[in-house]
Amino acid sequence: MGFWGNGPEHGLESIDRPLGRLEVVHTFDAGPMPTGVSVSATGRIFVNYPKWGDEVPATVVELVEGVPKPYPSPEWNSPSSDTDPEALVSVQSIVVDPVDRLWILDTGSPLFQPTAHGGPKLVCVDLDTDEVAQVILFDEHVALPTTYLNDVRFDLRRNEAGVAYITDSSDQGRNGIIVVDLATGDSWRRLDDHPSTKAEPADRFAPVVEGRVFRERTPEGEVSPVAMGADGIAISADGSRLWYCPLASRHWYSVSTDALVDRRVSDEDVAATVVDEGDKGGGSDGLETDDAGHLYATSYEHNAVLRRLPSGELQTVVHDERLLWPDTMSVAADGYLYVTANQLHRQAKYQGGADLRTYPYYLFRVGIGAGPVLLR
Repeated sequence: MGFWGNGPEHGLESIDRPLGRLEVVHTFDAGPMPTGVSVSATGRIFVNYPKWGDEVPATVVELVEGVPKPYPSPEWNSPSSDTDPEALVSVQSIVVDPVDRLWILDTGSPLFQPTAHGGPKLVCVDLDTDEVAQVILFDEHVALPTTYLNDVRFDLRRNEAGVAYITDSSDQGRNGIIVVDLATGDSWRRLDDHPSTKAEPADRFAPVVEGRVFRERTPEGEVSPVAMGADGIAISADGSRLWYCPLASRHWYSVSTDALVDRRVSDEDVAATVVDEGDKGGGSDGLETDDAGHLYATSYEHNAVLRRLPSGELQTVVHDERLLWPDTMSVAADGYLYVTANQLHRQAKYQGGADLRTYPYYLFRVGIGAGPVLLR
């Protein structure tokens, strides 16, 4: 399905309605739940599965004629331990960068366990050769024992080889943004435990998914609020602002990338560039941008994908009952936005011990009439 226009010829001038329709790209009819998706410039589709309790034969795969194949190899998907620096432990996000390399963000944290050096890493794969080209390990003062590396975006124009920005969405410790110099492998934390990177308290944010308040619920009846912080991340089309949002919040924020990257700028001065960008229309797991200046947000409360125009107006891109927990988005060169739907909220930890997930999980796409942000 292609992009739907928004002009009078479509009868939308006085009716706020979704701009597009979902197209099923792939159904996950068995196996683990997916989170991340990314699409290369040539149309190759990559998906990852974090180790959250399902059996995960491979934490990163390529969909080849509809069949998931371990990527970049079975060996890279067979770690010897949770601190194996030469294998993938538990991957949360995969992103094709502006020059068509696949970067793999390894949490090093199966079942959200404490991390140790060698586990949390950023791995670059050359898509021309399907070989690992670079591995960046994080020092323990950057990837803390409580850190959960969530998502990543790139600006290859900065420094010698570019920089990466990563969200730490930990629900057990400090949240923040991690900045990585891709040439040297050096990394540092910014907005460490800043209020904008933290989950909103339960008395200010009560998400409702499928008509039920989204909380962790034990079989014994104990209830605790969702506490995951900085999660979704997106970079503006001109690279000047980094947008991010806690999972447990309806607000999104932006910060100056100049400030994040310049290590001479104090943490206080970085924080001074943070802008509360307002209500984004619901709780979100994923953010994304396109080269037309739109910002996209999944809305797990409303089974929808929304977008913000440069004017600040919010639009509904798509709404569909099958979008049960829209998770990660990827804008591709084919003019489509890809999004996974994985029923995260139906996991046993949120349903009093009962796993309510049902197959299939989905990978969808919707036409948006724009392409990816390529800062190179």
